[in-house]
Amino acid sequence: MLTRRTLKRPIIMSQFTQRFKTWPAKGLSVATRAMGKTPLGLVVIGFAILPLLVFDWSPSDAALRDPELEPKIKSATVPYLPLPPVDAIDFPPPKFTKTVRARKGDTLSTLLAREGVSLPEAHRAIQALSKHYNPKMLQLGQELTLYLMPQTSEPGDNRLTALILRPSTFIEISLKRLSVNQFKAEKRRIAIDRRLVRTGGTIRTNLYIAARDAGVPAPVLMELIRIYSWDVDFQRGIRPGDKFEILFETLFTEDGEFARYGEILYGNLVLGQSQNPLYRYKTKKGLIDYFNTQGQSARKALMRTPINGARLSSGFGKRRHPILGYTKMHRGLDFAAPRGTPIYAAGDGVIVRRGRNGGYGHYIRIRHNSDFETAYAHLSRYHARAKIGRRVRQGQIIGFVGTTGRSTGPHLHYEILRHNRQVNPLRVKMPSGTKLRDKELARFESFKDKTTEQYATASRPAKVAHSAGRKAN
Repeated sequence: MLTRRTLKRPIIMSQFTQRFKTWPAKGLSVATRAMGKTPLGLVVIGFAILPLLVFDWSPSDAALRDPELEPKIKSATVPYLPLPPVDAIDFPPPKFTKTVRARKGDTLSTLLAREGVSLPEAHRAIQALSKHYNPKMLQLGQELTLYLMPQTSEPGDNRLTALILRPSTFIEISLKRLSVNQFKAEKRRIAIDRRLVRTGGTIRTNLYIAARDAGVPAPVLMELIRIYSWDVDFQRGIRPGDKFEILFETLFTEDGEFARYGEILYGNLVLGQSQNPLYRYKTKKGLIDYFNTQGQSARKALMRTPINGARLSSGFGKRRHPILGYTKMHRGLDFAAPRGTPIYAAGDGVIVRRGRNGGYGHYIRIRHNSDFETAYAHLSRYHARAKIGRRVRQGQIIGFVGTTGRSTGPHLHYEILRHNRQVNPLRVKMPSGTKLRDKELARFESFKDKTTEQYATASRPAKVAHSAGRKAN
């Protein structure tokens, strides 16, 4: 219970405290006597608040954080590691395979450069390839399989690890990396599965439509026309009701994929009542040609039509000139064909003239022997190998159809000259080729019988179309 006396105690305590501060010299006895006279509760309260009065409780410098010392303490306990940011690390994509085709004007070097292979590396790869393959022989559309390993995540920086190309149906060339600066090339023959196909039909309108309806592929038909071109005028010699038969090869890879069409082994054109069978035969000396049933080569000294798939647009003789407007002797044959169609040498010989020749435009003349020469006019351009003095073989490309000179459209003007005088190519008598005799003829007779058996057992072209379709899918 508060009384007037207890309310005065704080004042007394304050006075006591002031005096206590001046007592140190009087000793502990004085303090003891004073506390003895003071009530116990007051003594306890006094001792409780005494530290608050005597000591300085303001914050000291030791209790404050020193910002300068903090990093030092931190670096001493947690070492600082200078790691790069994660997004700055380059992760190249995995190696990959790519199939490419040569474009117009491509070299092997430019093709590899386009796929991100460095020039020095491409040069080393081409050097290794050149042991089995001439890089200059790269053809438009040539397919190459490249095995590439990216060096960075950026496109266009690849390392070539391997390469595969097939310059022909039967040859495969592979290139492998052995070390950083070394490649090795290998060449192998591809196993080919040869399958025989037979077909035939009756001509209702023309040979092309009849062959197409019978399932004859276009390359095979063109080869058939070439085989018979020495004796048959396909513009005038084919009539409705005539028939044809063909036995030809189809070639498949070791994986069972269709590769290409092979050779015609047997052909027969039935013109009216006349049978004209031809057999592809290889003599003991290695000569490969087509022979009739008597063992006579179908090949003549000169081809009557040195162009494939063309239409005879103008014959030999007098006609009204389409440009000059008056009747004039036409001393050759005109074959209408699309610009750029290949033109073949009609026979073996030497090129004696090449260049512009007045109304003939771009012109080539070939001397075949002491009697015969052939001439080709209105060409769009010449083949690179067709040069004056150069020897050519029968069937070799010498130029391409055009409309240069005095011409109304793209066509080939073809002439045969005998003793420097133009003659009708369709009527001139051509010297025959090889004639098989004695043992070679007997060997050929046996071969004929075998081919006849093959024709009887060969499959129809529907199976070929099915196999080729599977490849396309």
